[in-house]
Amino acid sequence: MGDILQLDIPFRQRSRAARQAALIDRVASARRGSEDVFWLKENAELLNVLESSDAIPGAAALGPYDELYREIGARIGFFPQYYRFSCRSASIWRIWGWAAIRAATRGRRWPNGWRRRGWWVRSSRICSAPRRAGSACAGASIRRRRDHGLDDRLRAFARRSATFALPNKKAAYELTHIVFYLSEYGRRDPGADARIIESLCHTGTLAFLELNIDLLSEVCIALRFAGATPPAVWERWLADQATRFRVQPADRPGGMDDYHPWLMLNWFMDLSGRGGFAHEMPEGAVVFVAPEPNAGPLRELSDCMYKLREARSPDWDTMRDRVGDRLSAEARNVLAAAEQAVDFSAFFRGFARAVGPGMPPAASSAAGTGLPS
Repeated sequence: MGDILQLDIPFRQRSRAARQAALIDRVASARRGSEDVFWLKENAELLNVLESSDAIPGAAALGPYDELYREIGARIGFFPQYYRFSCRSASIWRIWGWAAIRAATRGRRWPNGWRRRGWWVRSSRICSAPRRAGSACAGASIRRRRDHGLDDRLRAFARRSATFALPNKKAAYELTHIVFYLSEYGRRDPGADARIIESLCHTGTLAFLELNIDLLSEVCIALRFAGATPPAVWERWLADQATRFRVQPADRPGGMDDYHPWLMLNWFMDLSGRGGFAHEMPEGAVVFVAPEPNAGPLRELSDCMYKLREARSPDWDTMRDRVGDRLSAEARNVLAAAEQAVDFSAFFRGFARAVGPGMPPAASSAAGTGLPS
């Protein structure tokens, strides 16, 4: 008993600020080269997430972005197709203030033409190029000055709840990004009415049935930004997944991993008061590893409904046993949890793709929030 066991603990990021600084360093300096568009995307997302989480990383933590700020005028001029990511990254100038940025860039002057950046983006007409609905999140201030009807058009799209009762990843992510944009990442009321909340609930139900950590995290974040409380069933499952995620040393930088699901999941955890961003970062390149995925019942459920053909009904009470008999035990368990989370009958009317009494094809499940009463 005279020997003292000493544990080899390689990490020393004991404070939230230290973990934030380490995370910024790894994503900015140890994952990809700054000339890679994925570097721009990942860092823009990280800065947006940290700011919406009231992070205060300090001037020293922003040092890895020194080159970005020194060359941002040249970057936007040469890579105009990626101006959204450059502008989003540069938004920390406005968010975290001149003093922090100047300290991070060691007092250098901003690049020539920086103050004319907004003029260049407007005059280049790049904002007028055909784009996805939800990509309006970027360059928001520029678009708002030009198009005062944009918000109304986005809300009109988000209100089409029948669209979001069908598996469609593109539409699903458009919806969450629209709410992020309209709420300015939680800074203001996005004006989401009951039909938009219902659209989010339909999207979340599909994500839960697929056991999709990334999309369900975004839906729960969007619901909170819209002033609604996400279903407890979804939040408990996400919290459990957060404990199973791993951040570990990588053999080499680059490559694809589960960074985005990790970022969205920890954003959700932080906004819901469950902590978030608690992982300590190993030195050097890191890899983000999601829990071993279980097969969600969405594919089974879709296949079952397709094979039923004319026997499909939009009424869930009629279909529950008929569908359940054709699913695996694991799929039935997830489906039962999905029923507890929302008004599943409202979701199923659109998902069934069946015509029934008073149910015209592709009709929206009218009013209601989709949340259980």
